[in-house]
Amino acid sequence: MSSSYGGYHSQSYAPSAPEQPPYSNYNHTSSSTSNSSSSSFPAGTPQDVIRSFQMVDRDRSGFIDERELHQALSSGFHHFNFRTIRLLLFLFKNPHQPLTIGPKEFAALWSCLGHWRGIFERYDRDRSGKIDPLELRDALYGIGYAVPGSVLQLLLSKYGDGSGRRVELGFDSFVE
Repeated sequence: MSSSYGGYHSQSYAPSAPEQPPYSNYNHTSSSTSNSSSSSFPAGTPQDVIRSFQMVDRDRSGFIDERELHQALSSGFHHFNFRTIRLLLFLFKNPHQPLTIGPKEFAALWSCLGHWRGIFERYDRDRSGKIDPLELRDALYGIGYAVPGSVLQLLLSKYGDGSGRRVELGFDSFVE
């Protein structure tokens, strides 16, 4: 699969449990040139990932918050709800920083989402853009989780609207 969001590959990627990225000591200068800021990204980070980060880091602090991450991911992947954005921030942020991420964490997050997108697309067999219960079961099994039907129903009930209609997950809910 060749896509802009899957170009950066993490060495220690495990789709079910991404590793915590190393602390980023990224510091933007007041200049907005690509050369100074792109050096703080891991080697081999695609330019579109760097541009996505730079476009939303309006204060040039070198860190992006929940709102900025939402903007970056919603333009590059899919519209994400803020619950998923908060979860991703929590998973990828430096434990010694507030809920913000720097370029190394952003690149790792982008890569991880690219891997998740690949899994999502592989198991979205009807190409509906949603994962139905059978596709979710197969996806979980495919990444090593043998989930009983009762647990699968519990997972799906979290995303239902209470109407009893069949629940299908969009990409952001699938990631969550």
